[in-house]
Amino acid sequence: MADIRKGAVTLKGNPVDLAGPHLKAGDSVPAFTLQGADLKDATEAKFAGKPYIITTIPSLDTPVCHKETKLFNDKVKANDGLQVLCVSMDLPFGQKRWCGAEDVSNVTCLSAHRCSKFGEDFGVLIKGGPLDRVLARAIFVVGADGKLTHVEYVSEIANEPNYDAALAAAK
Repeated sequence: MADIRKGAVTLKGNPVDLAGPHLKAGDSVPAFTLQGADLKDATEAKFAGKPYIITTIPSLDTPVCHKETKLFNDKVKANDGLQVLCVSMDLPFGQKRWCGAEDVSNVTCLSAHRCSKFGEDFGVLIKGGPLDRVLARAIFVVGADGKLTHVEYVSEIANEPNYDAALAAAK
C-alpha cells in the first residue's frame, strides 16, 4: 500500500487524500500500463524517446475535465508531434465515445480502470471520500530521456491546470 498524503489537494475546499509519492521535476517517469480505446495495453515504452505530456483527470464526464481535454486537443495541433495522454478511470468505451462526440483526435485517452497502481505510482489516486479510486487532476511532462521536466498537482481539483507551463516544459 502506498503512503497517503493527507489533504494534499482539495475538492471544492474539502481536503482530499492521495495515495503515493509527490513526484517532482527530475524524477524518472514511473513505469505504467494503461488501456487504450482499442483495448490494447499502452506503456511508457510506447511513448519513449520524445517529450510527451500526461494529464490525469477525475472523469471526462465532468465540466472541468471536459474543458481541459478539449483545450489540450486544440493546443497540441500547433505543436507538431507532441503527444498528450489523458488518463482517467473512465472505461475505454466511454473515452472512445467521448472523443468521437467531441472530435478529439490530438489527445490519446487512456484508462487506468484495471488497477490502482498507475494512480499510486504517480501520487494521484484519491483515497476515501466521494471520489474514492478516482484520479486527481495533475500534469506530468516527460522529457525525451524519460525524466519529468514539469509536474503540477492542481491544488483544487475543480480548477484547471497551467496549460502554458506544461506546453513550455514539453518544448
